[in-house]
Amino acid sequence: MPELALPRDLSPFGMFLAADIVVQLVMVGLALASVLSWTVWLAKTIELAGARRRARGGLKVVEEATSLGEALDRLAPDAEVARDFAIAATAEIGASAGLPADGIKERIGSRLERIEAAAGRRISRGIGSLATIGATAPFVGLFGTVWGIMNSFIGISKAQTTNLAVVAPGIAEALLATALGLIAAIPAVMIYNVFARQIAGYRGVVGDAAAAVLRLAGRDIDRRSGGQLRKVHPAAE
Repeated sequence: MPELALPRDLSPFGMFLAADIVVQLVMVGLALASVLSWTVWLAKTIELAGARRRARGGLKVVEEATSLGEALDRLAPDAEVARDFAIAATAEIGASAGLPADGIKERIGSRLERIEAAAGRRISRGIGSLATIGATAPFVGLFGTVWGIMNSFIGISKAQTTNLAVVAPGIAEALLATALGLIAAIPAVMIYNVFARQIAGYRGVVGDAAAAVLRLAGRDIDRRSGGQLRKVHPAAE
């Protein structure tokens, strides 16, 4: 009775080399997805750490300032979002020179809202790939397993034997795809959840900075409400 040739190397790499080309492509794709997940983790960890530090520093400066002009003078150039808030508020006050004070706060709030939304989109960039990998990798691995088991059954039919020593290697190669799918998906989901919490915290700090700038703008408007709004800080011009 003919027998299937058994692979001598049953290590993960040996099983990969002995697997069908479709299963190999699935495994390579899952390995690349796993590499992408850890690359995103490293890049976003560094980006989020810097963004949170700058946002907290900017919030502290704005809360300690007594006017928009003072805040702009004290905000460092790398205090990106807080400085953008202060510049936008000052520019709106300058554009509203000669207009009634009513409605200026609303227009400033609209500007700050759009800046805050843009900052949220910017810091969330790249996170969607983690959700995609976490959701699809197990199914991609399962597809590789199903394909590999189908090939194993075809091999069993050709060999006309159900000897476990003949059947087991092919099934093990197929199941390796499912294992790689889980290896890619589980860290991606965990990293995504960690970043989701960190981004929520960052957005909270950005929202606090926007509210603090709006309060400063309200004070400046109330101080000048007896006359026309003419003064514009140079940084907003």
